[in-house]
This record gives sequence, C-alpha cells and structure tokens, in this order.
Amino acid sequence: MKFLCKIGNADGVSAPDFSAFSERIIDFVIELGLKVVFAVVLLLIGFRLVNLISRRINRSKKHDKTITRSLAYAVRIGGKILVCLSLIGIFGLDTGGITAFIASIGVSIGLAVNGTLSNLAGGVIIVVTRPFKIDDYIEAQSVSGTVEDIRMVCTRVRTPDNKVVYIPNGALANGNIINYSEKSERRIDFVFPVDPACDYELAMRLVRGVCVADEKILQTPEVLVTVLENSEKYLKILARVWVKSENYWDVYYRIIANARHALEDSGIQIPRERFDVVVKREE
Repeated sequence: MKFLCKIGNADGVSAPDFSAFSERIIDFVIELGLKVVFAVVLLLIGFRLVNLISRRINRSKKHDKTITRSLAYAVRIGGKILVCLSLIGIFGLDTGGITAFIASIGVSIGLAVNGTLSNLAGGVIIVVTRPFKIDDYIEAQSVSGTVEDIRMVCTRVRTPDNKVVYIPNGALANGNIINYSEKSERRIDFVFPVDPACDYELAMRLVRGVCVADEKILQTPEVLVTVLENSEKYLKILARVWVKSENYWDVYYRIIANARHALEDSGIQIPRERFDVVVKREE
C-alpha cells in the first residue's frame, strides 16, 4: 500500500479512495436490505389482505355459493399476482416488460394447452348459465353424484359411494346434464309384479294403502295405482307417487319393503324368476 502511494505521489496521481468505495457498498447494502424488508412486509400484508377478502367473499350468504366460490378463487389468484407485480416495482424493475413477458408466455402456453382453455371457457359458461350449483345432485359424463366444487377447469363431484370424480368443464358444458335437485319435487314409479291369478284389486288397494300411509309422500298430486301389464307369467301393478327431492331415496326403499310385506302378509304371491335346466346325457 505504501509502495502504491509512493508511486502515485511520484507520478502526480492520487491513490484510490477505498473508504469512499466501502461506504458506497455499505449504503447500497443498507438500501437493498431496507427494500427487501419492506417488500417482505408488504408481501405478507398484501397476501393476508387478499386472503381475507377472498374468505369474506366465499362466506357471503347473500349470493349463490357457486358464484361466491368462483369469485373468491379469481380474487385470490389475481390479487396475489398484482401484489407481486407491485413489489417488483419497488426494486426499480420495469414492470411493463415483465407484464409483456408474462403475456407472451401466456399466449404460448395457451396455444400448447388448447384443451385446458376449452375447460376454462366451459367453467365460465357453467358459472354464467348455471345448469347446476354446488350441493346439487347431477348426472353427467356417465357420473352421478353431488357437486362439491366448481373450479376453473373442472368440477368436483362426490358419488353416493363416496368417490370423488373430477369432470373437465369443457366436456361438462358441451354434454347433457341431468339435474335431480333443481326441482323441489320428484316422482317415483314403483312396479310390483304379482301372481296373475291373484285378486289384483286387493293388491292395488294394499299398495295404495302403503303409499298413502307414508307421511313423506305428497298427497298432491294424488297417488296413482293401476295395472301396468298383464301376462301369463305375472301381473304388474304400477304406483306413482310424488315426494320432496331430498326424500327420494328414503321413500323409494321404504315403500318397496313395506309394499312387499303387505302383499305377502295378505297371501298374494310375488312371482320369482325360474330357470329350467335340462341335462342331456350322452349315450
């Protein structure tokens, strides 16, 4: 160091000021550290605020659950992206270039995943047209179950045996959908085969009595009991009743059991399938 200083003095050139350089480094590190701390604090506050708003929207009872969940999901994703872009500006980076870069990536990804975009469009169509909503029991794409969630690209359905099926929204929006929960009332058709030689009028009265006695069966429209088919093997009695949609399966299984017991207790035989097996012996 002394040697450099002497040479510098001899040539008339001043020695480098390392103290000023170190001060600049220290100031830069302090400034950068303050920006990082400030960015982290804003990131935590921003994400917490976005999550709070998303939860408030999701818990709203004034609007349909399907709309609130979809809106909450969009707010959560979009809000966090905006927070990250705002924090990038703190470090002096050009957010316009980053936005253009993200947009170009989005276009490239969109061209590569055309099916995903169709599912995204299907999700928007489902939310707007609302062929079903969360907690509805539907049948679509060979799947029957209760709708648990409608996401951006797929719909989650829980089957009666507690399996979870994710149906792509593109196929769901473009296919047939049977909504069993949209109407408050449903009709149940019962068919009871009996012996054709029995007193069919007695059998009809017994079936009607079982249906009328059930408190969960609606009396309006009126219970219909009639002969559906009469053949040599059996006589079919048809019973049509109306129930609240939520009572469908409870009434269905109970009426089948009660009507069967009533018919058997009255001596009316219920024909059973018979198979004749012929065994041939080879001589």
